[in-house]
Order: sequence, then structure tokens, then C-alpha cells
Amino acid sequence: MKVRSQRTLDGKVTVEDHYYISSLQASAHRLLEAKRSHGQIENSLHWVLDIAFREDESRLHKLHGAQNFAILRHIALNALRQEPSCALGLYNRRLKASRNRDYLLAVLATLFK
Repeated sequence: MKVRSQRTLDGKVTVEDHYYISSLQASAHRLLEAKRSHGQIENSLHWVLDIAFREDESRLHKLHGAQNFAILRHIALNALRQEPSCALGLYNRRLKASRNRDYLLAVLATLFK
């Protein structure tokens, strides 16, 4: 599938072609909806990682450090979301886990269920 996107910013028009592989048999309209909804999911995930883990402030750039820590942040995010006993936001859950050993163990236990 090929999607051509056009954007106008400050009077300048840019056109980009994006290619996707999919086995979904659907109309062009349905494929565009699927592409847009995936983009919204990606954007919301990035926002959560930036707010809860300050990912944009990370200065890891050498070798595979940035990729490795991104994986660790995703694991931590999933563990924090699965732990049911705390009604705080993710940022505050992360802080609580850093200060409360029992809560940290409860969060880690969700990884092995």
C-alpha cells in the first residue's frame, strides 16, 4: 500500500510517499483510517513515555543505549500499568516504586504472572 501525504506549513508544500505492507483487504478509506489510528496510538504512547519517564530528556545516544533503555521503559510502563493496587498516575507510580520497596516488588511481580 502506498500513502501519499501532503502538508502545507508556512506556505511551503511538502509531499511524502509512505509504503506499508498489509494483508488487509479493504477500501482506501478503511486503510487510511487504520493508518491514522495507528499513528494516534504511537503518539499517545510517546506522550506517556515522555511524561512518565522524561524520555525526551534522555541523553543516551552511544551504541545501542537509547534502544536498550527504550525497551526497559516499555517494560516498566507495562508493569506499572498492570499493578492494580495504586490509583496514582504513571509518573507518581514510578516515583512510589523508587521510594517504596514493597510497592516496587508488587510492580515487579506483575511481570511474572
